[in-house]
Amino acid sequence: MEGGGVVSSEKQSAEATAASSYTYWVREAKQDAAPLPVPRKLTSEDLSVGSKSSNHLGSAWNKAGTWEEKNLNKWATERIKELLLSVGSLEFTSGKAEIAEVSRCTGDAFLVTVRNKKRVGYTYEITLKVKGEWLIGEEKKTFKGNLDIAEFSFGELDDLQVEVKVNDEKDLVHQDKQRIREDMKMFLKPLREKLLEFEAELKER
Repeated sequence: MEGGGVVSSEKQSAEATAASSYTYWVREAKQDAAPLPVPRKLTSEDLSVGSKSSNHLGSAWNKAGTWEEKNLNKWATERIKELLLSVGSLEFTSGKAEIAEVSRCTGDAFLVTVRNKKRVGYTYEITLKVKGEWLIGEEKKTFKGNLDIAEFSFGELDDLQVEVKVNDEKDLVHQDKQRIREDMKMFLKPLREKLLEFEAELKER
């Protein structure tokens, strides 16, 4: 009996030692502690709000908002021609003239998206054919000419310049040549206004 008592005592001592080798951490709830979050299923309204808050620009594949460039040449060229032809005719003290044709409209227009920010730009060169009639002496004569607009880019329209060339001017005296050229330069203001309209539309692309 005594031998059995010793074994039982040693077993109880070993169990107590094993139990004491584990440490348990128990979070005690306090009265002023914030309640634990409760899982909640998202509703369709939650998903709708999330999609509306996204301001992602660019293509759907470019979710990271890295560099992306879109060619707008076709739209820009057609729109510039349309706007410039809509200038119509101008009347002067001794004549009138109109934009007859956009004979040259070459350049590039683009939309760049980088880091989820949009930037537009363009570079163009333009030549316009002009026809009109002026009073030379006591006779009205018809003349044709060109308006050449050298290369210009986005944000440079304040510095826009136009070069005037008059056809069949060899029969004109110097004074009449200068008058016709100065009259044709008056197209610069309405042309600039149309190009500013183009820039505004480009920024909204």
